[in-house]
Amino acid sequence: MKKIMLLLSMSIIFCSCKSNKHLSYNYESETLKIKQLSECVFVHISYLETNDYGKVACNGMVYFNDDEAIVFDTPINNDVSKELIHWIEKEQKKNIIAIVVTHFHEDCLGGLQQFHNHGTKSYASNATIKLVKQDSKKVIPKYGFENKTEIKVGRTSVLTKFFGEGHTRDNIVGYIPNENALFGGCLIKSVKANKGYLGDANTLEWSNTVEKIKKEIPDLKIVVPGHGKSGSTELLDYTISLFKTYKKAN
Repeated sequence: MKKIMLLLSMSIIFCSCKSNKHLSYNYESETLKIKQLSECVFVHISYLETNDYGKVACNGMVYFNDDEAIVFDTPINNDVSKELIHWIEKEQKKNIIAIVVTHFHEDCLGGLQQFHNHGTKSYASNATIKLVKQDSKKVIPKYGFENKTEIKVGRTSVLTKFFGEGHTRDNIVGYIPNENALFGGCLIKSVKANKGYLGDANTLEWSNTVEKIKKEIPDLKIVVPGHGKSGSTELLDYTISLFKTYKKAN
C-alpha cells in the first residue's frame, strides 16, 4: 500500500504542470501566435512594426505549473497582452502570478499596463527599472531585484538572472530548471539570424555573457530567443560565434 501511495504521489508531482487534455494548446490570430514547446512551456509571438526592419516577430515565453503561470516579456502592446491573458486564464484556466520583463526595450514591455490592470505582479532587474524610468512613455515594472531572483510557480521555482551585458546592459534571462528551458530574450539569437539592433549593445561582452550561461546551465533542452525560431543549445553556440566574429573584426 505504501508503494502504491508513493507512486501516486510521484505521478501527481510529475503531472503537476499539465494542462487539461481537452483544451487547445496552440493559438493563432492576426496579432498573436502561441506555440507549444513542451507539455508546460509555450512561446508567444506578436508583431512589432519598425522603421528599420519592417514587421518583426517578437517572442516571449509562458510556463505552466499546477494552476499557475508565469510570462516572460509582454506582447508588443496592451491589446495583444489582453489577448494573451485571456488565452492563459480563460482558455487554459491558469492564474498568472508574474510577468518578467527581461530588458528595457519596447518589445519586452509594450503591453505591461494590461498586466498591471489585470493585477499581475511585474518583475525586472533594478537596472531595467532605472532605464525604463528615463522614458516617461514606458510603464515601470513594480518589483525590482539586483542580479537574480526566484519566483514560485505552482510547486516549482523559476530563476531570473543577469549573466552579463550583450544586447543591452540590463538583459536578463529566465530559467525553468525542471524543464531545462531558457528564455534568452534578445540576448540569444536564432540560428542564421543577423546581429540585429546594436544601438544599446555591448558587442565585446556579448559572447562572454552567453558562454557563462552555457557553462552554468549545460543541459538545456529548450532555448527561446527574442526573435526567430526556438531550439536548444545550438542557439547559444550560434550567438557565441556570431559575436566572437564581431570581436575579431573590430
